[in-house]
Amino acid sequence: MRSKPALFFLSIGLLLALNISPFVVAEDREEQTPELLTRIMMMPPEAEVTGMHIDANGNFFVNAMHPDENKYKATIGVINGIDWNNLPETVPELPSSSSEEDFWHGIRTSYGDYQVILQSGDALTEGGFAGGIYAADDGAQIHLSKKPDYNAFVPVAADGSHGYLYTAWEDRPAGLSQLEIEWNTTSSEWNVLSSKMLNLSSINGGWVFCFGSMSPWGSPLFSEELYFDDTQYWNDDSFRYHSDQSQLENYLGHYPNPYDYGYIVEIEDASTTEPDFIKHLAMGRFSHENAAVMPDERTVYLTDDGYDTVLFKFIADTAGDLSAGTLYAAQVAQDDTKDSAITGFDVEWVEMAASSNSEIQNWIDQYDGITTEDFSGGQNSYITDEEINDWAEGRLNEDLNEDGTVGYAPDDRVAFLESRKAAAALGASDEWNKMEGVAFNANAPENLYLAMSNIGYGMSDGQGDIDVTQNSCGIVYRMILKGEWDVKRIEPVISGGPYTSSARYECDVNNLAGPDNLLVLNDGRVLIGEDTSKHESNMVWLWGEPSEPLERNESLTMNSVHLVNAPLNKESSWNYSYQAEVNNLQVGSSYTAILFIKEVGYDDWKGLWWWENIAVDGEQYEHTFSLQRGCYFINASLYESDDLRSDVKNATVLSDTNSEFAVGTGTCTDGVYSEEVQETNGADGTQDDTKETNDDTLPGFGILLSMIAMLGAALISTRKK
Repeated sequence: MRSKPALFFLSIGLLLALNISPFVVAEDREEQTPELLTRIMMMPPEAEVTGMHIDANGNFFVNAMHPDENKYKATIGVINGIDWNNLPETVPELPSSSSEEDFWHGIRTSYGDYQVILQSGDALTEGGFAGGIYAADDGAQIHLSKKPDYNAFVPVAADGSHGYLYTAWEDRPAGLSQLEIEWNTTSSEWNVLSSKMLNLSSINGGWVFCFGSMSPWGSPLFSEELYFDDTQYWNDDSFRYHSDQSQLENYLGHYPNPYDYGYIVEIEDASTTEPDFIKHLAMGRFSHENAAVMPDERTVYLTDDGYDTVLFKFIADTAGDLSAGTLYAAQVAQDDTKDSAITGFDVEWVEMAASSNSEIQNWIDQYDGITTEDFSGGQNSYITDEEINDWAEGRLNEDLNEDGTVGYAPDDRVAFLESRKAAAALGASDEWNKMEGVAFNANAPENLYLAMSNIGYGMSDGQGDIDVTQNSCGIVYRMILKGEWDVKRIEPVISGGPYTSSARYECDVNNLAGPDNLLVLNDGRVLIGEDTSKHESNMVWLWGEPSEPLERNESLTMNSVHLVNAPLNKESSWNYSYQAEVNNLQVGSSYTAILFIKEVGYDDWKGLWWWENIAVDGEQYEHTFSLQRGCYFINASLYESDDLRSDVKNATVLSDTNSEFAVGTGTCTDGVYSEEVQETNGADGTQDDTKETNDDTLPGFGILLSMIAMLGAALISTRKK
């Protein structure tokens, strides 16, 4: 799924010549309170905060969705002049205001300058209009969306100054725009070079594209909010929302299959003008808000935005490939309290089923061709509740409906096509209300954060696994990560309110209301975007204190260099081996070590090796090599793999070891080899020739760069052949 450039290792090797800065991780902090909130942005009235995305250079893209169109257009934009990846400890606060002038001049920010990149209805360079949804067959405009949601910037230039900005348009059917943008150093703004709405017919269109995220390998992941809780009404033309299906039918040219919608959509080849799209059916069908992929590139947390919803987890079979894996649902045990501001939950994960996109697509295809003509009152043209029950009974080997029999299902389609109902049938907790964004940052890896925009309904009805006090202003939760990126605990960290039912805007303007989009910054602080009518204007808040860097204590040691086999002729090559070992690794992280051997006093190297996918304390790497007699030194450097991939310019050397050794029966003094010693027993003898050297014995940066350049030339030559 990911492209790996031929010169990847060359790029990595060049890092060895850089001045490396300390690696920063988050510190888990207790008892953080709303006093740590700072208002940094306000939207025009009625406009929802959407699209929050920060690129590698710290540009903060953020949109205004569906404002009062008589006063302000739906807007795609960015805050310039600030590196949001490296904020100061204190950020200016934006004061609240109720003046018409303040509200309606546009989008206000306390920090940096907001640039409007594109607005709904703007003409596009490739034809049509921003937000225009066009029929796949004849290109006729179906409607003009006012709902720009998630932004994803994919760089083309290595320095991030040029690339493609993708924006979801949250409608039925959904749209997806692609803007080619470039940073103008003269104006200090972004220029739009080209713009178009993308054709989504290859995936049968989209349904309510909402928030999203970037995968660790750089692919945008968009979310389909299904907003269709009961599939049995999909082809009922008397259903109150049936006009949406009619719009989708106009888009496709045929009546839509409901099981084609409600998934995570990955954009492949996103750095090209004609990207590809794939719906990851194996991650389940429900009202996806967004997906957070962990650094192992396998574990994914998925939120379900609706009423009586479920928290899901997906574990891919293969790292970097979300097309196949196992789906899980959370079952929670509430603390012995009810106050939603302090009540947390212990989490266990219920395994639902394992499958692949291709297998699930075969199941979906069986429901093609069903139209409104096939609807009959009191009947279901799709998966029935009885089928869901039979599947769950078969999984649990239990008579759930107490009819005297244990049901059976021939396959696991229920788990992936009716995921919410299937999870509930297995005993997962299905009482969450308006579960919004889930956010994670690999630079602050201890926690995920989860937004719940309204605590009520099933969460406060006195029944089930969850029963907490109502909070109509919402709560942001922290999900604590353990080994193998597992979540075992959910705790509230920010409570909105207070709520005043008699007020025109019920939630206090100086605190959170309707938390929706979330972003975690590199220093562990959290950006929170609102979606509420309980504030006159929706806001963006910065929450938390910058975490202090935690000391890294990963170690890479070089065990003795041993003679393996001595040649009969001392002038021939001698076989030696070395063994490297790692310890004190962080659980859940993957590491890479780079090792090389060089003869003392010479610029060329005699060996270069890559030790990858290091994950467990005590792992060892052994290699045998052949060298002529002489004095050599060996260097080994340890990196975190994700650090290399995500920020190669600043990748940190976590541990470094350098040793000098002699090849042959002689000794080395000040880098000069001498045979003035008694020889050993040849092939049967071993020796510990390794000794620690001072920094003065390390190769110079110029030598190292020459070494890497030669390696790159060799790689290029190999590719050409």
